[in-house]
Amino acid sequence: MNSTAPAKVSFKTQMLQAREDAIIQTASRLLADKGFEAMTVDEVAADVGIAKASLYKHFSSKEDLAAAAMVRVMQRAQSYLRDLPPAAPMDQLRTVARWTMELKLRGEMPSLPSQNSTLRAKLMADAAYMDGLIDVSDRLGAWIEAAQADGLLNPALPAIAVLYTLYARACDPVLEFLRMGGQHDDAQIIDMVMASCFEGLGAR
Repeated sequence: MNSTAPAKVSFKTQMLQAREDAIIQTASRLLADKGFEAMTVDEVAADVGIAKASLYKHFSSKEDLAAAAMVRVMQRAQSYLRDLPPAAPMDQLRTVARWTMELKLRGEMPSLPSQNSTLRAKLMADAAYMDGLIDVSDRLGAWIEAAQADGLLNPALPAIAVLYTLYARACDPVLEFLRMGGQHDDAQIIDMVMASCFEGLGAR
């Protein structure tokens, strides 16, 4: 049997990939901490320890950099969903919502503006991001519809509204507001937001 050995990656290519990974990781952290508008390419380059000109060899604009960070987040979400053990649809939705809030509180969830035409256009044109978004949305959508059929989610709500509500937990400012209050630890904060998200605010 003939087998072809994988091509050896050159040291230069490895170094370029490592630098690009560092750039994306730094951008993700700054996007989570400061948001897209406040983050600058200069501070990303400074944090990585490279010249801005070197950064521009990898990403030609701040929008390109933010899009790359979001692609990584989407790929991470796809991997997480694929690796989830089998469970009831409602349990899967709760698990995913909790995970996204944990990422948010750890500063690992980039924060992007809801209105930015150039960034939105960049994301919509990015095949990797759109493929990931569709994959994640399809998986969550199937669980939402199943949970509605089981009577565990309000069937009167369009599934898309429930989906966007769950997506919003990944950028929910309530998490930081409660943390700043200093009265609750992260686990308690997530429990409170989970309760308000899945059980509502009405008395039980």
